[in-house]
Amino acid sequence: MFAKLRKTGYKMINKLIEEIKKKKAPVVVGLDPMLSYVPEFIKENAFKEFDETLEGAAEAIWQFNKGIVDAVYDIIPAVKPQIAMYEQFGIPGLMVFKRTIDYCKQKGLVVIGDVKRGDIGSTSAAYAAAHIGEVTVGNKKYCAFDEDFITVNPYFGSDGIKPFTDACKENNKGIFILVKTSNPSSGEFQDRLIDEKPLYEHVAKKVIEWGEDCMGDTYSNVGCVIGATYPEMGKVLRKLMPKTYILVPGYGAQGGKAKDLSLYFNDDGLGAIINSSRGIIAAYKQEEYAKFKEEGFADAAREATLAMIEDINSVL
Repeated sequence: MFAKLRKTGYKMINKLIEEIKKKKAPVVVGLDPMLSYVPEFIKENAFKEFDETLEGAAEAIWQFNKGIVDAVYDIIPAVKPQIAMYEQFGIPGLMVFKRTIDYCKQKGLVVIGDVKRGDIGSTSAAYAAAHIGEVTVGNKKYCAFDEDFITVNPYFGSDGIKPFTDACKENNKGIFILVKTSNPSSGEFQDRLIDEKPLYEHVAKKVIEWGEDCMGDTYSNVGCVIGATYPEMGKVLRKLMPKTYILVPGYGAQGGKAKDLSLYFNDDGLGAIINSSRGIIAAYKQEEYAKFKEEGFADAAREATLAMIEDINSVL
């Protein structure tokens, strides 16, 4: 798949849009597995084989992820594994992160690696090579993690972003740059006024600039992240960034509501993809889906995903 995309010049944003259209689901499921989300029977089986070790925890996470993916891959276009949830289990956790990426791509899903990387140029180049590019070993090249998109922190400015946009162009991949995040304290920096405009608007204008050289057919391979918890800001940024795809975290568990999400979309019904993580993968813990019990955690995830898709489509 990787070689084919490079050879044909196919843009990753085009693939994401095609999958959204095909499945009529502007939805991404966040694979952010805390060990507390994993049903007891899965943990028990993993600990029998690997004991209560990092390897045991990683095996439990893998079996949990596989169950979720098998239940939802046919109704969603994309998944978003958050690397921190894997890194906490060390090298075994990172191996499961990679295994999850590979499995999702085998299922035809677009993979958005939620890694929030960004640093000075040479370090960003290494991050870009690891996640959406290639690393050279002797006379051979390898794709280490090989996500389709990753999230990127723009705090270092253009020389921190350029290695990622270069990797997008060279490998037909994409990035989502943090513009306005969904957490409560995001305004401490992001809402600060500079020349009478909030910082996030200045970042948005740079995202447009960075994205102009990475265009797909209609939208850029350089997207942005705007939280669902700030719809009025999302409305302003949507108008400012008509060709920028928006990854929208914060739906459901973090307080984002479907009635506010139409503001993030363009008139063509595209332009945004909405993320839900624990609201999907830990749905069996919610009263609404308690009937599935632990053994039916994957069925509960599918039911919650279908409900989310219907909810979002109802406001578009």
